[in-house]
Amino acid sequence: MDRHQVIVVGGGPAGLMAAGQACASVADTLLLEKMEHPGRKLRITGKGRCNLTNVAPIGDFIQHFNPNGRFLYSAFSHFFSDDLITFLSELGVATVTERGGRVFPVSNDAQHIVDALTRWAEKQGVVIQVQTKVEQLLIEQGRIVGVEVLHNPKIREGKQSKDRSLSQRYFAERVILTTGGASYPGTGSTGDGYRLAKAVGHTIIPIRPALVPLETHGDTALRLKGLSLRNANVTLIVDGEKRAEAFGEMLFTHFGLSGPVILTLSRRVVDALRDHQEVTLSIDLKPALDDAKLDARLLHDIDLHGKQHYQTLLQGLLPKKLIPVCIDLTGIPPDKQAHQITSQERSRLRIWLKDFRFQVTGHRPFTQAIITAGGIDTREVDPRTMASRIIDGLYFAGEVLDIDADTGGYNLQAAFSTGWLAGRSTVE
Repeated sequence: MDRHQVIVVGGGPAGLMAAGQACASVADTLLLEKMEHPGRKLRITGKGRCNLTNVAPIGDFIQHFNPNGRFLYSAFSHFFSDDLITFLSELGVATVTERGGRVFPVSNDAQHIVDALTRWAEKQGVVIQVQTKVEQLLIEQGRIVGVEVLHNPKIREGKQSKDRSLSQRYFAERVILTTGGASYPGTGSTGDGYRLAKAVGHTIIPIRPALVPLETHGDTALRLKGLSLRNANVTLIVDGEKRAEAFGEMLFTHFGLSGPVILTLSRRVVDALRDHQEVTLSIDLKPALDDAKLDARLLHDIDLHGKQHYQTLLQGLLPKKLIPVCIDLTGIPPDKQAHQITSQERSRLRIWLKDFRFQVTGHRPFTQAIITAGGIDTREVDPRTMASRIIDGLYFAGEVLDIDADTGGYNLQAAFSTGWLAGRSTVE
């Protein structure tokens, strides 16, 4: 009979951290991962660079979570960004802080993070068993006693995998569920944890894609495909009311809009679309200029270049790819000389530059979402330990919980912090 003190289900950042911390605290720990290697999704985090965390103070950090950030105060108070940076440094992984407080490995290679965490967990004594999918949690009299798995498990030995005799059940005093969400399912994040938790009585807040590109009406985005704006201010309008705004970089695609600013707003967009509300995104192409200053700038350019055609005048205002779109949407003839532009036409141009609108019709699927919104209801989890309030001996960590945040390293820090706390709590 396979019996352990702690079983961790899922080998992502939360799982590796939880397993290593449990085992470092003298607990016999088995980590079960259904993929061939742990950390599959972690390898593609931050476009392969791995945005580990953010150096924002804890109060600001929490504000980036929607809407259950306060649940994380205890986890962050035990293990936060400075602790993670020190921890990785001790593993030989140097980090660098970039614009916006985002922290990356100096190597710019997420694989180095996966390798370091895996080596560290195994050094603590964690047994990492891959190609083992957990089918159900075993419960007796309101307490977890183990898990039931599919066949074909393998034990990692260094960089190799060794066949092991088949077994259907593994028993343990504690189980930590760290199976991740439902985004990027090709990496193994297929929502298994929601099914497992629901089967033992936990409430699952409906899951939906978050940090996901958005689809828009018409062909305007298609015409601008590949164009990136570095300093755009985007306002989210729902049923005619302003709901949120974000400043930074965005990208036009063949289906609509993407990039950090759009991803940040996408969670609210997805929820509004689910409620059958009308969603519009307004792009301010000149956020550094208010209406009066922008009008003065336009008058100055017109006076200075009065004989230039309208389309030539726009070269000093817009990226080349935006010019034909601007001409079509403002309705000003491209060959009209600048000094002939009327005050009404100038007003149309100014308004368009400050309020370039897209009607949002949908969002991309989970396969293109960075994270998952929704998950295990945090009201059923003790934030001081990550322990289930329903099943004794069951713990949770990472994206399987109903916690999600903006881009910038916040989500990965939450995975590391909740994994650290869950791992420590199983033996304290």
